[in-house]
Amino acid sequence: MNRELTGLERPAEPASLIEVQDGAVVSRTLIRRPSGNVTLFAFDADEGLSEHATPHDAIVVGLGGEAEISIAGEPHVLEAGEALHLPASIPHALRALSPFRMMLVMLKNAEE
Repeated sequence: MNRELTGLERPAEPASLIEVQDGAVVSRTLIRRPSGNVTLFAFDADEGLSEHATPHDAIVVGLGGEAEISIAGEPHVLEAGEALHLPASIPHALRALSPFRMMLVMLKNAEE
């Protein structure tokens, strides 16, 4: 099996593997598998992701800063050290309230 380098071959803080860039959203995929992906994201303040839905469940883990994540229109503030479930097929959006870093763990359905 192909084993790409993730930056986590030794213990490391995930937030150190991605940098916030002025006026931008940055992503770095650590693991991509048929069963799902693990991706780091960094958002400058006031940057975000517009409302969308995916067919997959996901867990967002805050690594630094804070963001407002809306799920089906209900806002939640996520800070470093906190996690939030994004249910499959439910619209969600994100807006960084400050420079924000997160890890997204997306799980695909077994039948895919």
